[in-house]
Amino acid sequence: MSQNEIVVVGARENNLKDITVRIPRDKLVVITGLSGSGKSSLAFSTIYAEGQRRYVESLSAYARQFLGQMDKPDVDHIEGLSPAVSIDQKSASKNPRSTVGTVTEVYDYLRLLFARTGTPYCINGHGPIERQSIDQVTTLALTLPEGTKMNVLGPIVRGRKGEYKKELKEIGAQGFVRVRVDGRMYEVTDDIPMDRYKAHTIEVVVDRIVVKAGLERRLTDAIEMALKMGQGQVTLSLQPPKDGAFPENVQRLIDAQSSASMGEDGWNDLLFSEAYSCAVCGFSLPDLEPRMFSFNSPFGACPECTGLGTKTEFDPELMADFTRPLRGGGIRPFVYKTGEVRDWWPEMLDAVGRAVGFDAKKKIPELSEAAMDAVWNGLDHPIAVTMKYGRRERTFTT
Repeated sequence: MSQNEIVVVGARENNLKDITVRIPRDKLVVITGLSGSGKSSLAFSTIYAEGQRRYVESLSAYARQFLGQMDKPDVDHIEGLSPAVSIDQKSASKNPRSTVGTVTEVYDYLRLLFARTGTPYCINGHGPIERQSIDQVTTLALTLPEGTKMNVLGPIVRGRKGEYKKELKEIGAQGFVRVRVDGRMYEVTDDIPMDRYKAHTIEVVVDRIVVKAGLERRLTDAIEMALKMGQGQVTLSLQPPKDGAFPENVQRLIDAQSSASMGEDGWNDLLFSEAYSCAVCGFSLPDLEPRMFSFNSPFGACPECTGLGTKTEFDPELMADFTRPLRGGGIRPFVYKTGEVRDWWPEMLDAVGRAVGFDAKKKIPELSEAAMDAVWNGLDHPIAVTMKYGRRERTFTT
């Protein structure tokens, strides 16, 4: 028997007339034909039914009583068959996040398998990564130059929905004064805005330190407390001294960690974990969880496509009309089929021109790259737009 194909011999289910067919394994196979030609009879009533029946028969009698066993299809024999999974033809979903894996729930078992038996590897090619210790984190922190500002944070909530008022009260009762919520610093007594339906990250500020000699004991105690509060995780938020830079090993770690982010005033976050860490470059990550392998979770989804597998982008070459002035139809989506420019877009382009310093009456080839970048991608600050309604004018900010 060939291991590379499924062989169906003498299939007579429904309107199949003693069909014999060979189907390659591990391939994407499409069965096509006229209505009533037997496509579904071959795929569902014969191949799937026999694969499911054989799988159920391999289970214990106790397990079989909870599963609906299918009748043996009218076929001489089938070779090379594996346990089969089928999706109802009438339950197709247009949701881009609905896949064969999610519909059949195989995806959930795969995520669980990867999380429980997977071996994490360093993203920088240094092989399998191992757990970190308090001593390793402390030793790295002590390599920072004097004058480096450091916030030692214990993450108690990471990317979960809720308001967490009870947790914040408990933090205050334990003697802690500050927390960082979604990247912003607050005092525990502040009225911290949190939407119960949005995911939040809450980190307790265990200690605020300016690196100098003689801090070993204090730093070790702070990291130990943060690891305890963060259930094995600690975040070091670092700001280099004025006119200074991080040591090479720390900068390499900042560059390596995908979770590291540059905040205001040059603050960088480094996440350390007692779970796993690369001994060569220091890249670390938390314990493996099923959500890390989910494209429906921000912890597992690609940040570029948000888990959809595709990105929607515009092509300036297709959108631009290089023969017309920018405000007079130079951008095709702003123009009606009649050739008339849509209302208020010329005024909007004039406002962008005033803010950046270009004349929107010019054609696109005559404008600078910076000007067109502002047109295509917008500005990072509000601008005033003046609209004319007959003899009246109205200015608003957008």
